[in-house]
Amino acid sequence: MNYIEYGKDHNEVIILLHGGGLSWWNYREAAEKLSSNYRVILPILDGHTQSSHDFISIEENASRIIKFIDEQLGGSVLLIGGLSLGGQIVLEILSQKKDACQYALIESALVIPSKITHSMIKPAFGSCYSFIKHKWFSKLQFKSLRIKQELFEDYFRDTCGISKSNMIAFLEANALYSIKPSIAECSAKTYIFVGEKENGSMQKSAKIIHQRLQGSLLHVLPQMYHGEFSINHAEDYANTIRKIVTDK
Repeated sequence: MNYIEYGKDHNEVIILLHGGGLSWWNYREAAEKLSSNYRVILPILDGHTQSSHDFISIEENASRIIKFIDEQLGGSVLLIGGLSLGGQIVLEILSQKKDACQYALIESALVIPSKITHSMIKPAFGSCYSFIKHKWFSKLQFKSLRIKQELFEDYFRDTCGISKSNMIAFLEANALYSIKPSIAECSAKTYIFVGEKENGSMQKSAKIIHQRLQGSLLHVLPQMYHGEFSINHAEDYANTIRKIVTDK
């Protein structure tokens, strides 16, 4: 598993999993702010530019991260967080290994499968994938994501590096993911975040996750769209993590 690391000298570990089509820089600013007190590991998810493996499934990616935690980090870490596809992988980690972390932060994770969306992904990317390497097209896509402008070059570079097969694979997995029953056994204190401006499926997904994870806390982020919390409000995101792990 390939990853970027901050705060190597610290013992308490935080793992943050980026959104689909993005990369570790999704959390770069937050990791820099947390690195004075925590060891922050930013894995590059399967199928993304500079990742170690093609994307097979959310379940396989979760298993790979669990193996890393077991072999390199003593079997458990302080906190695991994730955005969108990364949030789905966090949910899967919690389903496969109930004590993988003490705390979990789920941001904007879809858990309502859509066969209609799934069926549209391959035809859509069959016709427009070739445009991804054109800056004019990437700028349109980037603008629709509402990511702060200074991250465009990172976005353009790493989006261009994702193969068509990998992009289709993780988008299809994202469209069909649902929570496993085994997540009820999870021991982590879980915090769920969703933007007030996100679509209905994402709002409903946050409520489903909250219902399925006993003792979890749900926060609706005022005036925020998908992914804005961790990417565009890194200082607030880092402060939220500090508060989560220090409030007993």
